[in-house]
Amino acid sequence: MPTVTREELEASLSDLCTHIEDPRAGILGPSSLAWQLGGDLAVFIGGGRAALLQLAHPMVAHAIDHHSKTRTDVVGRFQRTFRNVFAMVFGELDDAVRAARRVHSVHNRITGTFPHAIGSWPAGTVYHANDADALRWVHATLVDTTIVVRERLDGPLPESTKDRYVVELNRFAALFGIPKRLLPMCWADHARYVEHMLGSDVLAVSPSAREMGQFLFGRGLPSSQPSLGRIGEAISATLLPVHLSRAFDLRASPLPVRAGLAAFRTLYRQLPARFVAIPARSEAERRLVGQPPSRFSAWTERQLFGLAHRATGQ
Repeated sequence: MPTVTREELEASLSDLCTHIEDPRAGILGPSSLAWQLGGDLAVFIGGGRAALLQLAHPMVAHAIDHHSKTRTDVVGRFQRTFRNVFAMVFGELDDAVRAARRVHSVHNRITGTFPHAIGSWPAGTVYHANDADALRWVHATLVDTTIVVRERLDGPLPESTKDRYVVELNRFAALFGIPKRLLPMCWADHARYVEHMLGSDVLAVSPSAREMGQFLFGRGLPSSQPSLGRIGEAISATLLPVHLSRAFDLRASPLPVRAGLAAFRTLYRQLPARFVAIPARSEAERRLVGQPPSRFSAWTERQLFGLAHRATGQ
C-alpha cells in the first residue's frame, strides 16, 4: 500500500470539513458517541492493550523504535501524542486540522528499511509512518480497544451503538488521510478486519517490539518494577488476545485483574461525570458554553501525563 501523500491528506481534510455542521464543536462534538464512549478516564485502562496491538505491526514497531524518543523521553512522547489526539477529537475544527497536518509532517520524515526479516516481512522491506495500511491498523486498535474497555465496564453494547461509533470514528481516520475504501461502515466490518489481522502473518512481535512493550510496564529496570507497571501489564495481558500476550511475554494475573476491574467498575459508576471526564473533553464542553478553563481539569491532565512516568519508572 502506498503512503498517504500531503495532497491526499489535504483532499481528505477538505472532504471532512464539508461534513462538519459546527466548526466550534470540532469533527465530532458533545452529542457524539465518540465523546460519550471515549471521553472519560476509564478508557486509559486499555492504553497498554492498544499500544501493544500497534507494536505487533512491524512497521509501527520499527518506526517507534528507530525514530521516536519513547525510551529517552517517555513523558514527553506521551504528552505530545495525546495533545495531538485531544486536539483532533475535542478541539475546534481548525485545531483538529492543524494537528492532522502536524502529525502528517512528522510521520513523513519517518521511513527506512527492515535490516532483518520480521515474521513474513523480508529484510529490506521499506516502512513509512504514513503507510496507509499501518495507519489503518493503528486506527482500528483505538476503535477496538475503546469498545473492549466499555464492554468490560458497562456490559455488552447494542450492535447499533457500535455501528454508529465505528462510522463516527471514520472522521478521526480522515485526519490521517486513510482512504475511505479501507474504512469500515459498520461494527461487523471492523470486527472482520481485526480478526483477519490477528490471524494473519502481517502482525509479528519482533524482539525490539517485545522489549519496547516490556519497557512500557517498567520491566528490565535496575530497581523493581513499579506497582503501576505491574498493574498495567496484568490488565493488558488480560485484554489482549492470548497469543499476543504470550508473544510479548506478559505476566498475566487473570483472577486478580477480573476482581480489580469489578471493584473499579462499582466505584467508577458512583463517581460524578466531572471527576472521570478526560480533561480535554471537560475543557471542550466548557468552551462550547462560554466558560473559562477549569483548574481541576488542568490538575487532572498533569496527573494523567504523569502516569507514563509512574508506569515505566523512567
